[in-house]
Amino acid sequence: MSTNEQKAQQLVAEAEKKLGPRGFFGSLFGGSRVEDAIECYQRAANLFKMAKNWPSAGSAFNEAANLHLRAGSRHEAATNYVDAANCYKKSNINDAVTSYIKAIDLYTDMGRFSIAAKHHQSIAEMYENEAVDIDKAVQHYEQAADFFMGEESNNAANKCLLKVAQYAAQHENYSKAIQIYQEIATSSLESSLLKYSAKEYFFKAALCQLCIDHLNAQHALDRYVEQYPAFQDSREFKLLANLIENVEEQNVDGFTDAVKGYDSISRLDEWLTTLLLRVKRQLGEKPDLC
Repeated sequence: MSTNEQKAQQLVAEAEKKLGPRGFFGSLFGGSRVEDAIECYQRAANLFKMAKNWPSAGSAFNEAANLHLRAGSRHEAATNYVDAANCYKKSNINDAVTSYIKAIDLYTDMGRFSIAAKHHQSIAEMYENEAVDIDKAVQHYEQAADFFMGEESNNAANKCLLKVAQYAAQHENYSKAIQIYQEIATSSLESSLLKYSAKEYFFKAALCQLCIDHLNAQHALDRYVEQYPAFQDSREFKLLANLIENVEEQNVDGFTDAVKGYDSISRLDEWLTTLLLRVKRQLGEKPDLC
């Protein structure tokens, strides 16, 4: 055991001693003792962090947060719950989520929705990258987006919604993905700074349409050009038009050549490759693009 861990454990023992055998309620009328106990837990947590003992650091921050909450200091409690979550997520995602949720509940109760949204986003990223629970990740991305939109943080909301659309398409919920991509593309056109990015969202929406039916994709493509005439000059539009034509004609070689030509200049990512393979299967081909 490191020196820092020994000092931290001594501080935890000191905090418990200050609270007495009945814990917080035994010290309810001894405010200074409660404050001293909180300080001990916080100092212990930081020492545990220095020793990289993340579970113990999270536990100490969590105890400090509980004391703050029972004393009515909601902001301080929320801060320490987040501190606990940041430690727990290095060792136990479930404990991290529990602490984040406690902080979120406090922040929403205080009307701090932007902060709550950021923590929902943090939970989503943990489920996405570490726990690999996409359903829960999407749930928290959607909640984060709702809170961000309520605070008119549209860029932050769109970032979360794009994640929702990405996974909706991967799970073949194309209608949901299309709706999100179309809405973000339309809103992007209202901004001179974001206008150029609309082509990417129209491209992805049309590709989702093509996974359903090539006629849907053609009608969608026509609508998108009406909304954003410059889209027609893009490589994305030309690829889509070529793919739609080849699907309609059941031209496997033409489809493959169109994809190869696009990929030679703009490398296809995993998401695009997945959707293009699904479209190609409509032609009765083996699942490869080349």
